[in-house]
Order: sequence, then C-alpha cells, then structure tokens
Amino acid sequence: MANFIFNDSVQIEAGNVRLIGDLAVPENAKGLVIFSHGSGSGRLSSRNRFVADHLQRSRFATLLFDLLTEEEDQRRENRFDIQLLTTRLIDAVNWVQHQEHAQNLRIGLFGASTGAASAISAAAALGADIIGAVVSRGGRPDLANEVLPDVQTPTLLIVGGLDEEVLELNKRAQDQMLCLKDLEIVPDATHLFEEPGALEMAAQLATDWFRKYLEPGKQHPLRS
Repeated sequence: MANFIFNDSVQIEAGNVRLIGDLAVPENAKGLVIFSHGSGSGRLSSRNRFVADHLQRSRFATLLFDLLTEEEDQRRENRFDIQLLTTRLIDAVNWVQHQEHAQNLRIGLFGASTGAASAISAAAALGADIIGAVVSRGGRPDLANEVLPDVQTPTLLIVGGLDEEVLELNKRAQDQMLCLKDLEIVPDATHLFEEPGALEMAAQLATDWFRKYLEPGKQHPLRS
C-alpha cells in the first residue's frame, strides 16, 4: 500500500472548461502517468483504475481525468474527436506541471482504446523532453496515423492476442513509428483484457516500461 503526499480530486483548467480528475502522488514518486481513456469511458474506468493502482504501488503518481465535460460527453462525436481529446490531454500536461506535488516529475502517458491516439498525438506535439514514455493498451494508434513518424517518445503497444483486428492495426502503426517502440502481445486476451490474469499482465508491462523510461537519472536514445 502506497503512502501518498497528495491523493484527492482536482479540477483541471482546459480552455474555457474545467475537467474533473483524480491526482495521486505517492511519497518519493518515480514519475507521473496521465491516463487518456477510450470512448464512452472516463476517470472512473475500472480497468484504468486497476492499472493506476498497480503504478501507485510501484511509486508512480497518476492522474485520471475526464477529457470531456458531462455536457460534451452527451454528443457521441466528441468521444471520437481525436484533435479535441489531444488538446485536452495537452492542457492536462500543462496544468499538472504547475502543481506543487507533481511539477518536478517526469511525465508518461497511458492511453486505452481510442485514448491511445490522443496520447500518441500529444506525445508527438509536446516532444520527448516533456513526455518521457507512452503506453497504449488495446489502443487505436491508427487513428493518429498522420503523426506516427513524428513521435520521438519511447512507446509501448500492448494488445490482446485474440484482439486480431486491433493487433493488425498496431503492427502497422509500429512499422510507421521511428522512435524506440515495442509491441507486447498478451496471450489469449481479447480487447478489454477481461480474461483471468490478462489485465494484471498488461499493468505489469506498462509499469516496467514507465520504470525504464521515467525514473530520474536514466537517459535513453530517442530513436531505434
């Protein structure tokens, strides 16, 4: 069980709206991981919270937040507006960099489903000096096809072995990326990683990636 120096709900200023989030900062945090959830999901996603809890136990701070307001979420098209979601994620990165308990932590992004596209797009826009690592779980990096070659941040793609269509899309995306990247397949897992042990394996893979690229004092080449 992690001991926290901050663990509370927050409000993130994003343009002309305020977004609700949950920021947890363990003692002696190794880095900060910001979550970008998939369509129809939010900061209360049980799968993302499972991964966040795993990261917290490994002394990573986490920020889970709603990329859309309740009113915006009523319009289905907003859930697939990658440009809007990317802007919101960048706003969250800028906001957290000014928070007392998190401002000195190296930042990673964790994207699930369509949220992976906004995480990859934000990493491409902000650069590797600001975003130290990206992890996609069951993601749709193909929705960020235009910026895939621009990403310099080390990126891990995690896909279920039985999620065949998404696996093929991830393989194609990996081929377009010029940064350090890897594709990890969780055997016998489907898109939501609901099979016994599947989400645990994905959480451990993500934690290992963030540990490798976010911990202070570690320097890594940006391209393979």
